[in-house]
Amino acid sequence: MTACVLTFDIEDWFQVENLRPLFPPERWEEIPRRVGDSTRSILRLLAEHGVHATFFILGWVADREPDLVREIAAQGHEVACHGYGHILPLRLTPSQFREDVLRARAALERLAAAPVVGYRAPSFSLDRERLEILAECGFRYDSSHHPFRLHDRYGNLGDLGAPVVPGVWRVDGRIAELGLPVERFGPFSLPVSGGGYFRLYPGPLYRGLTRRALRRDGHYLMYLHSWEFDPGQPRVTGAGFTSSFRHYNNLSHTMPRMRALMAMLQGLSARWMTAREYLEEVGVAGRPAP
Repeated sequence: MTACVLTFDIEDWFQVENLRPLFPPERWEEIPRRVGDSTRSILRLLAEHGVHATFFILGWVADREPDLVREIAAQGHEVACHGYGHILPLRLTPSQFREDVLRARAALERLAAAPVVGYRAPSFSLDRERLEILAECGFRYDSSHHPFRLHDRYGNLGDLGAPVVPGVWRVDGRIAELGLPVERFGPFSLPVSGGGYFRLYPGPLYRGLTRRALRRDGHYLMYLHSWEFDPGQPRVTGAGFTSSFRHYNNLSHTMPRMRALMAMLQGLSARWMTAREYLEEVGVAGRPAP
C-alpha cells in the first residue's frame, strides 16, 4: 500500500497573494467570508472516501470561524498552522515571524484541543533562518519546501542534506521538512503537488505525473487551497492578467478532478495518512516540545 498525504491550506479567497493589491488586510473585515462553506465541501469529500487529511489553517480564520476548526478536529483531521495573517514570512522580520506563528498556534490549539506541531508558509515563502525559528518554537515539522525554482514567491531552504526518505529531511536534528513533489525531465521540472498546477494541467496529464511521482518517491503529497473548491467566488478585475489567471483558472474543475485523482489513488491501494502520521511512520517527527 502507498502512503498518500492530502493537505489543504485554509484561507479565504480575498487573502491570497495574487489578489493582495485589491484586498489589503485592513479591508478583510468588510468582505463576506466564504472559507467556511468551501472548507466544508472538502470535509464532505473526505468523509465520503474515509480519508483523514492535514489542514494548515490561518489563525485569522480560526479566530473568526472557531466552529470550523472544531469540526476539522472532531472529524479526525490534523490541525496545523499556516501562520496568522497570510503575510509572506520573508516579508516579516524574524521577530515578527515568531510572533505571527505563535499567535496562530495559540488560536488553533485552543480550538482543536490538541497540540499543533506542523507549519506551512503562505506561498511556501520560507528560509533557513525562519525554519530555525519554527524549531525553537516547538514545531516538529514544516512543509514549505517546494523545489520549483521558477515561481516568483517560493522561498529557498537551501541544501537540506541527504533525505531520510525521498522528499523528507531531518534538518539540524531538530525539525522535519516534508517537501512537495516535482517531476524532472532533463533540465525541465513540472510541479505535481497540487495548487494552481492541478487546475492548469489536463486531468489525465496530472494523474500520469502523480503515478510517476509515486513510483519515484514511494509516497505522494499534495496540497490545495480551500478557495479552490469555491467556483462561485466573486470575480474581480484589476489584479492583472497573470495574477487573475493564477487565481481563477479552472476553479470549476477542482472538485471533479479531485474525485478522479482520489479514485485513481484508491485503485493503487492508497493508504491515506495525515502529514504528522506519515512523518512519525518514517521516524522523523517526534512529540511536540513543551
